[in-house]
Amino acid sequence: MLSKTLGASRFLIVLAVLGSLIAATTLLIYGLLEAAQLVWVTIESGEVSRKGAKALALEFIEIVDLFLLGTVFYIIALGLYELFISSDINVPGWLSIKTLDDLKNKLIAVVIVVLGVLFLGQVVGWNGETDLLGYGVACALVIAALTYFLSTKTGSK
Repeated sequence: MLSKTLGASRFLIVLAVLGSLIAATTLLIYGLLEAAQLVWVTIESGEVSRKGAKALALEFIEIVDLFLLGTVFYIIALGLYELFISSDINVPGWLSIKTLDDLKNKLIAVVIVVLGVLFLGQVVGWNGETDLLGYGVACALVIAALTYFLSTKTGSK
């Protein structure tokens, strides 16, 4: 009886899947609304300048960051569902998750991209006064550590 109960308890992961899916959907819809509003405000103002273009680029980079975070939550939802509930999901081969390591690797890859986008946003929005070196070095170290982790995990397979 205990083994049947423990086997059925894997369905508790549905809560995490639903929560992750709700978070992903919310972030993606919010990003879409932000993008639409930004386009509308830009067209409405009718102002064209280099400073405005730089500000616009920064805003869109931040919106892309929302989309990437939404993607992270979506990958988590898919991965947990595939690992604990059913592996019969119609997803592209590159998104198929068979082990917990597959899920971690996909998440780490997206985190690396998010860190790169965050740093790019800092560079584009740089006011000339703030020190970006420390921020850049911190991002680079985290990216290097994650890349090393990925390479050692991939190399050991």
